Amino acid sequence: MTATVKGIIRAPGDAEAVAVEHARGATIEVLIGPGQGAPRFFTRKFSIEPGGRIPEHKHSSVEHEQVVLEGEMVVSLDGEVRVVKAGDAIFIPAGVAHWYENRSGAKMSFLCVVPKTDDYQTDWLEGPAAPQSGHK
Repeated sequence: MTATVKGIIRAPGDAEAVAVEHARGATIEVLIGPGQGAPRFFTRKFSIEPGGRIPEHKHSSVEHEQVVLEGEMVVSLDGEVRVVKAGDAIFIPAGVAHWYENRSGAKMSFLCVVPKTDDYQTDWLEGPAAPQSGHK
């Protein structure tokens, strides 16, 4: 017999913001995931302060679907560098190298939805976020 999953609503502030591994000035909050009863997906909120950066990395078996909530950032997808802003949606297929940087003077945030999987792995392609002359 399977358990019944009930819908939930989480208010702002219900999720704890923690520092993103290897990043500078970036936090992640798990808004909804298995811990809240969602069996198949994680919905996460990333925030990046002005000057913040999440270094280049990839996930070999997991795609990402993202929506910029506020502000703007520079994102690289397999070397293609673009500026995205509030309202823009981003699709990152499995295996695509990507990095994020907030070059604006205001905090930015985006939602990121990923599937729940046992083989989620992050392959960091550069070290902890320090100023990168090649990404300016």
